[in-house]
Amino acid sequence: MTEATREPDEKTQVEGLWEVFKASGAADARERLILHYSPLVKYVAGRVGAGLPRSVDQNDLASYGLFGLIDAIDKFEPERGFKFETYAINRIKGAILDELRALDWVPRSVRSRARRIEAAVVELEHNLKRTPTEEELALSVEMEVGELRDALAEIGRSGIAALDEFVSGDSQTSMGEMLADPAGISPEVAFQSAETRRGLAEAVNRLPERERLVVTLYYYEGMTLAEIGGVLGVTESRVCQIHAKTMMSLRNRLGDPSWG
Repeated sequence: MTEATREPDEKTQVEGLWEVFKASGAADARERLILHYSPLVKYVAGRVGAGLPRSVDQNDLASYGLFGLIDAIDKFEPERGFKFETYAINRIKGAILDELRALDWVPRSVRSRARRIEAAVVELEHNLKRTPTEEELALSVEMEVGELRDALAEIGRSGIAALDEFVSGDSQTSMGEMLADPAGISPEVAFQSAETRRGLAEAVNRLPERERLVVTLYYYEGMTLAEIGGVLGVTESRVCQIHAKTMMSLRNRLGDPSWG
C-alpha cells in the first residue's frame, strides 16, 4: 500500500473519531484524538521554550500544553469547517502561557524595566507618530543604547512582550491569534471583531521594514528567532530585542485611536 493510499485512510479514521466523540462523548474516541494530536503539544512547547531561560523545563511546558490540547478537543466544533490544528495550537500555547504567568517566574526587576520601556514607547509614538529609534528610546529611559538592547533581549526572553498578550483588557483574544492565517483561524477568533483584525494588519504594515519582517517570519512563517537572525544576518539576541520592541509598539498602536 502506498503512502498516498494510507493518508486518506488515516484522515477518514480521524474524521470518524471526531464524529463518534462529538455524538456520544466516548472516552475511547477522546483518548485516541488526544494521542493523534499530541505531537502538536511537543511542537508548541518547543517553540515557546526556545525563548525562555534554560531553567524552565520543557517537560513541564508539555504538561501544561496537554491540558490545552484536551480543552481544544472538548470544545472544538468540526461542523464549523475550521482547521483543528490551528485552533489547538492557540489553546495549547494559551495553556502554557497561563501556567507560566501563574507561576510568576519572571523577575520583578524585568517586569519593572518592561513597564518603563513600554511607557516610553507609548509616549514617543504618540508624540512622533512613528516608531522611535533605539537612540530616541534609550534617551527617553535614560539608558545607553547597549543597555537598552540588553534590557529588550531580557524582556523578549521572558515572554513579557509577546503577541500572546491579550489585545485589550476586556478581550480574550491575543494579537498572535489575530495574526493567524485566515484560512485556518480558530472558531473563537473568527467571531472576534473584524475591526480589530483590520487595525492590527494596518499597524503591522506601518512598522519599519525590518520589524515588519521579523513579525512576518515569526508569526506567519513559523521561523525561530535564530532562523530569522540567519535571514537578517544578525544574532538571535538581536532579533529578540527587535521582537520585544515591536510587540510594545503594536500593542500601543492598537490602543491609540490616533493611529487609525
